[in-house]
Amino acid sequence: MSSYSYIRSIIRTSICVAASLAAPVSFAAATGRHQAQAQLLDRAEFLCANCFFGPSDYYYCFAADNQVLVGYQRTPVLNWRDESKNYLTGAHPAWAAWTAPGQTVPISYDDKHIWVSRASGTQARRDFWARVKAVAFWVSRGDSKQVKLTQSSMRDIFSNNDRCRGANTTKAD
Repeated sequence: MSSYSYIRSIIRTSICVAASLAAPVSFAAATGRHQAQAQLLDRAEFLCANCFFGPSDYYYCFAADNQVLVGYQRTPVLNWRDESKNYLTGAHPAWAAWTAPGQTVPISYDDKHIWVSRASGTQARRDFWARVKAVAFWVSRGDSKQVKLTQSSMRDIFSNNDRCRGANTTKAD
């Protein structure tokens, strides 16, 4: 009877080890995600003025892999008197609107989302409270280096680029 329980415990342990090794593979990066070097063609903003936790929407138009991709970022806003400010970004930097570091940016995308990299900024002050704040942001993933934009079919909001305004066309000219 003891040999049976010994074999049974080895089988259980083997199954647990196999499952724990297979879990990271099954939860890895999403398949069907394309990497590309994209050109930022245009951007549009719908800012929330005099808001108390209202959303502002930022739309971006990219040309990548012979197609035009439009994505938006919705951020919570706390402001008054000046619609261009967001007083929440001091407490949560991930709620800042994405700004392109240049005209061409590396992106990855699938059929629902576009991921862009946030420009890395250096912090000037490094006192005790700044370090505590940095740890709190890291724990809450508030200083994420990736921004996830949701793909959108809205194209008539762009006023500076005809390729972005093209009605229901996804192929770039």
